[in-house]
Amino acid sequence: MQTFSPTPKELIASVWRHRALITAMVKREVIGRYKGSMLGMLWSLFNPIVMLAIYTFVFSVVFKARWSVDSTSKTEFALMLFAGLMIFGLFSECLTRAPSLILNNSNYVKKVVFPLEILPWVTLGSALFHFVVSLTVWLVAYMFLFGTPHLTGLYLPVVVLPLMMLSMGLGWFLASLGVFLRDVGQIVGVLTSVLMFMSPIFYPASALPESYRGYLMLNPLTPIIEDVRRVLFMGTPPEVDQLLISYGISIIVFWLGFAWFQKSRKGFADVL
Repeated sequence: MQTFSPTPKELIASVWRHRALITAMVKREVIGRYKGSMLGMLWSLFNPIVMLAIYTFVFSVVFKARWSVDSTSKTEFALMLFAGLMIFGLFSECLTRAPSLILNNSNYVKKVVFPLEILPWVTLGSALFHFVVSLTVWLVAYMFLFGTPHLTGLYLPVVVLPLMMLSMGLGWFLASLGVFLRDVGQIVGVLTSVLMFMSPIFYPASALPESYRGYLMLNPLTPIIEDVRRVLFMGTPPEVDQLLISYGISIIVFWLGFAWFQKSRKGFADVL
């Protein structure tokens, strides 16, 4: 029987060994999503533009919302909100699609030569494409409304990397669990909706009372969302302590998710 190594070395070696296949599948995934539509790939740009315009109108004109008490900007709330939604969108796309990854690609399971462990990488690649498109829209809106973006935006890859590792680790775990327990997809959908409101997307973490703020920080998305706003909008570096904690948690989940997937994948063929 074929054995699958769960070691960190194999984790890195696998993505490097199959990098060409992952790239090809990501391209097929992105292009296939818009295939047959009139606007094609332009939909990936049109959607975030429309959403940002709606958020700006609703929160700055209708609700006259301000992100902080001392803020006078009518559009700050929309950009802060959209920055949080970009991060949550990247994470939620990987999470919600993970339980059905193996089920939707069951034809690959009995092909010994196909590396099933790359499927979450393909989902992450597709999610990153849409994240970059949304980020481009955000940057253009910021330049139009506030001027030149802050140089601290160069910290963004460092801030987003732990989110990517966390998404991958949970993706491997849920992809495997979804094969044996078909209800996982429904559970993840509900939990993702709950997580959206339990993350500081529609409000800053500082808006919560001090007694509740500690619970919000247990959410691994909280420090990442807050740091993204710091480097993109506020022009300040990420908080080192929070960033190190995020990296520590993400690396552990990253490896444990891969190890679980490698250990459990032997039973996929029997179930499917």
